[in-house]
Amino acid sequence: MSDTTTGTTTRATLDVWCELQCPDCRTALTDLRALRDHYGDRLEIRLRHFPLEKHKHAYAAAQAAEEAAEQGQGWPYAEAVLARVEELATRGEDVLVDVARSLGLDAEEVDTALIDGRHLLIVDADHAEGKAMGVRGTPTYVIGGELLDASQDQEGVRERIAEIVDRLLGA
Repeated sequence: MSDTTTGTTTRATLDVWCELQCPDCRTALTDLRALRDHYGDRLEIRLRHFPLEKHKHAYAAAQAAEEAAEQGQGWPYAEAVLARVEELATRGEDVLVDVARSLGLDAEEVDTALIDGRHLLIVDADHAEGKAMGVRGTPTYVIGGELLDASQDQEGVRERIAEIVDRLLGA
């Protein structure tokens, strides 16, 4: 949908509160890909970090994802890490560096970012904002001011998101 007076395209924003060691977030990728395919650039999907204490490497994974985003491959990196959640649980940060290398990122810079903590503030800010909004688990979505908790059940979430996006886009 274009605004003919300004030539801009109307967009909706979907915040995805995710944890990169969470098998449920890996499952949610199917919905996110379908939404991306359907709406294209009319829907901005933003990764928001919500590392859970029960997953030992989630905090490091969030920091590594931020470094990957700085290198221009945030979503491809997040998806590649989610594809390896079991391996992340056993091999930890080595997996994060391996994924960076496999995507052609500067893996040494990812490793250095994990050591120097340059992305801690972003991860902490996302987590704090999520808690303040009522996020309790992952995945959780925020679209059009509505919080959709899919951490216990993802059934029907994609359809609900699409319904809200259609309304926001005036479709």
